[in-house]
Amino acid sequence: MIKRPLTILKTVKFLSVLVMSLAAVSCSSDDDDDDNLGNWEDRSVLDGIPRSSAAAFTIGNKGYMGTGFDGDDYLKDFWEYDIEGDFWRQLADYPGVERSAAVGFTANGDGFVGLGFDGDNELGDFYRYDIGANRWDSIAAFGGAPRRGATAFNSASIGYVGTGYDGDNDRKDFWKYDPSSDRWTELVGFGGTKRRDATSFTIGDKVYFGTGESNGLDQTDFWVFDTSNETWTALLDLDDDDDYFIERSDAVGFSIGDRGYIACGASGLGAVSSVWEYNPATDLWEEKTAYEGIARRGAIGFYDGSRAFVALGNSANLYLDDNREFFPFEEEDEDD
Repeated sequence: MIKRPLTILKTVKFLSVLVMSLAAVSCSSDDDDDDNLGNWEDRSVLDGIPRSSAAAFTIGNKGYMGTGFDGDDYLKDFWEYDIEGDFWRQLADYPGVERSAAVGFTANGDGFVGLGFDGDNELGDFYRYDIGANRWDSIAAFGGAPRRGATAFNSASIGYVGTGYDGDNDRKDFWKYDPSSDRWTELVGFGGTKRRDATSFTIGDKVYFGTGESNGLDQTDFWVFDTSNETWTALLDLDDDDDYFIERSDAVGFSIGDRGYIACGASGLGAVSSVWEYNPATDLWEEKTAYEGIARRGAIGFYDGSRAFVALGNSANLYLDDNREFFPFEEEDEDD
C-alpha cells in the first residue's frame, strides 16, 4: 500500500469540497434564474356568463365589462367590477346588437364602447355609458370603416381607436374621438404595420402599442404614442433580443406604476399564459411569472395605475369566467 502524505490528502479534500460548493452555487444560481418574479391571486369570478373577446374599461376603482362571445352566442350584458370590494354588479345592457371583439375607452369620466362583430358583419356604431345614471346614449358612428379586433386607448378627455379587421383587410389607420363635439377625426403619423387583435397599455401620458397579427404572422414592431402632442415614436422591436418571446395576438395590456405588461394571448398553435414586463426607461423587457390560470386569449384587463386584474377569455372551446390580480414584485405563491 502506498501511503500519501497528510498534506496532500488535506489538499485533495479541500479541493473536493470547493468544487462541490461551486457546483451548488452554480445550480442555485441557475434555479434562481428560472424563477420569474410575480404573483397572481384569485379574485371574485364573474357572476354572468363565461366569455371571450369582451370590451372593457376602467374608471377610478371600478372596472367595466360587457359584450363578448360565449362559444354559442354573442352577448350584450354589461357588468361592473368593484376593485376594492372584490365583487361584480350587473348594469344596464349594452344598447347595440350583440357582438364580440368590440373596444372600450374612457373620456371625461364616461365610458365608450363600439365596433365589433355580430356573427355576420363588422360594426361601426358607438355608445357612451353614463356611470352615474347607468344609462347608454348613442354617439356618432366611428369615422373609419366598421371593424373588429381594433385597439382603443385614451387621454383624460379624448378617445383613440385604430387598427383591426374590416372584413376584407387588416387596418393601420387611427382615429380620435372628441366627446365635446361628438366628432371623429383621422390621425396621421403611425408608421407601423397593419394588424388586428393588438394591445396597448398606458403609463402617464404615454400609450405603448404593439403585438397583433396580419396575414397569419405575429407583428413585432412596438410604438409609443404621446397623448400630449399626438405623435408616434418607434421603439425596439419585440423580437430585438433572442430571449424575448413577446410576439402574440389577442393579448391583454396593463400597467402598474412605471412598468407596462403584456399577458396571455395567442401565438403559434394556441393560447399562451406568459407575461412580459416593459421598462420605458430602458426600452427593455423582462419575463414575469406566467398567468396562473389556464392559458387563454381574448381576456380583459382592468387597471388603475396601482392594481391590475386579468379575467375571462377562452382556451380553444373552453370559455372562462375567472379573475386574478397581479403583484409584479412578489414571489410566486404556489398555494394561491
